[in-house]
Amino acid sequence: MPITNTTSTLIQAETLELLEWPRLCQHLATFAATKLGVAAALDLEIPATIAQTTELLAQTQEAYQLENRPGGALSFEGIQNIGTFLQRAELQGLLSGEELLAIATTLAGARQLRRIIDSAPDVPTLKELASQLRTYPEIEQEIHRCIDDRAQVADRATPKLAGIRVQMRQLRDRIYQILQGILQRQSNAVQEQVITQRSSRFVIPVKAPQKDAIPGIVHDSSASGATLYIEPHNTVNLNNQMRQLLRQEQAEEEAVRRALTEQVAAVKPDLDRLLVVVTTLDVAATKARYGFWLQANPPKFIELGELELPAQNIENLDEETVEPVDQKTSKNSQSLIPNLRSQITLRQLRHPLLVWQQQYEQGFTVVPVDLTIAPQIRVVAITGPNTGGKTVTLKTLGLAALMAKAGMFVAAREPVELPWFDNILADIGDEQSLQQSLSTFSGHIRRISRILEVLSNKSQPEKAENSNIPITSSQQDDLEFTETDIAVSNLPILKPKLQIPQSQIPIANSQIPIPKSLVLLDEVGAGTDPSEGSALAIALLQYLAQHSLLTIATTHFGELKALKYQDARFENASVEFDDNSMQPTYRLLWGIPGRSNALTIAKRLGLVAEIVDEAQTHVGGASADVNQVIAGLEAQRRRQETKAREATQLLHQTEKLHKEVSQKAAALQERERDLKVAQEVAVNEAIGTAKSEIAQIVRRLQSGDQTAQNAQQATDTLNQISEKHLPSRKAPAK
Repeated sequence: MPITNTTSTLIQAETLELLEWPRLCQHLATFAATKLGVAAALDLEIPATIAQTTELLAQTQEAYQLENRPGGALSFEGIQNIGTFLQRAELQGLLSGEELLAIATTLAGARQLRRIIDSAPDVPTLKELASQLRTYPEIEQEIHRCIDDRAQVADRATPKLAGIRVQMRQLRDRIYQILQGILQRQSNAVQEQVITQRSSRFVIPVKAPQKDAIPGIVHDSSASGATLYIEPHNTVNLNNQMRQLLRQEQAEEEAVRRALTEQVAAVKPDLDRLLVVVTTLDVAATKARYGFWLQANPPKFIELGELELPAQNIENLDEETVEPVDQKTSKNSQSLIPNLRSQITLRQLRHPLLVWQQQYEQGFTVVPVDLTIAPQIRVVAITGPNTGGKTVTLKTLGLAALMAKAGMFVAAREPVELPWFDNILADIGDEQSLQQSLSTFSGHIRRISRILEVLSNKSQPEKAENSNIPITSSQQDDLEFTETDIAVSNLPILKPKLQIPQSQIPIANSQIPIPKSLVLLDEVGAGTDPSEGSALAIALLQYLAQHSLLTIATTHFGELKALKYQDARFENASVEFDDNSMQPTYRLLWGIPGRSNALTIAKRLGLVAEIVDEAQTHVGGASADVNQVIAGLEAQRRRQETKAREATQLLHQTEKLHKEVSQKAAALQERERDLKVAQEVAVNEAIGTAKSEIAQIVRRLQSGDQTAQNAQQATDTLNQISEKHLPSRKAPAK
């Protein structure tokens, strides 16, 4: 049955809800700087191609650089959502002063934003975006010239408007002068000494019983009726003139705002693009801030191969066994085998919603999980006790894949390596529906059927592309292959007489490229008869191993644990259980299937031993043996982890000691150099002093009578100088 857009849209929308993607978007939106960014974050785009993801991720990484550089953070000050204003301007509506000011401040904010990006190094993606910002400083300046800070049209907008307002001020002064005189003369008749307005006409409050004291037109009264607002007769003509000037002022203000609106409408396409670019930049900065808060790291997308043949097997194949499709491809068949060394690596992966809950809602401490999945693995079966963290693991991986796809950082330790999944599809939770008469089992099957429809649709084009259609040599020369597009038809054809153990061919029966979908199944096969449910679960997982890139399924069925030993595409994992506390540790153990803990827990909680023993006989010795083996593996794993921690601590201590010794050796060498330099300086100074003293003795001998006594004195003096400056040398015997 061909898939419909409705089916695809439905299951993808269900997956987002099941993984609580909208809630994550709400958290993300709190880091936005503008209303535009908030709206975009709440409805975050999930790209349809890896090229779009790569672009978004580059934006996030560059924004992260700027956000963490002193003085380099992106500023969105003044930027507002002016989209509706632009639409009204295009439809020849009239923009208000507030709306025009919002446009002007947005233009100024966008220009400042571009200035920050242009001055920053190593942000080519953001610079490419910022280069699209046309901020029209002339329009901004004209708006600020015509509209004041109170969003009113300023006197300086036009000479005509300035003249009208001069007349209005003069006329207002005349009216005030007349009314002030009336207030003073009729102080007993007025309610209070104020001049106010009613219907844009100047009036004074008069006591109702004394309204005849001030003849005029009554425009209003107070709620109690005790006060009447009267316009005296001698100000009626002046008020009429004021009304005329007021209409002229309004007409001129509208003309000014109309001219500004037309200028805005003329450049609406550029301003629309400006809003798009600013929103994109704000979303990039929002993701960067969220990633920094989450202590997340940028993901790296890896390609998983489609077929793995060990190199030694290919080298040992003789000419009779291998029949190449094409002579050219057979010579380089080794190079056509995808590099499968890349593996999914998500160490210390944390659930972002639980991190938020822990920090802001006093939730439980988040226990990270390690996901390291070999490239040939297509299905991982996670077993273990209820409330042990199996479902959380599914959601954590699903959110990590969605975040990476949306260009966000992932809350895991570097390196963060995972494939780019074209679809992320989930069946998590209970879909009971009383209205539709659906049981738990029926609800799961309905959703799984929609998932399989999506996967089937993804496989159809690839099946057509890899059908057995003859290809000529010239056509083959024109084909271009990437690492992920290498079809099995390009590999050597194995004749039936060649038998390679299945363990050496992790991807069995691979006839088409594997669709790049991630499927998450919670309690697969549950809700029905256990024997039929487990059989259905096995068949479903074997199908998904062929039709999805990766499937993670949680289960209580022990039969699924054996799939790993029958098909190298399968792997086991389990959530750890502490036998002492009888509580799950929420840690994920790889390669070890979960074991049953029901009887152990029942016994430790004090259930009658006779009942537990009888239950054990029904379970059977084989099951008990398996549990003992699993328990032994877990104990061995814990011992290895303890030794690994001890080795790590010893390594850290050794590195610390080596660093300290190196620092001390360097200090000693530096001290030795300093002493040698000081010694050389002292010797040179001593030699200089000695030479000076000897020269003085020579001069005295040359200037006086050279008697034997003088010669002896000179010799003694030289010996003293020698002993003083060269103490290691002994003076010659007399």
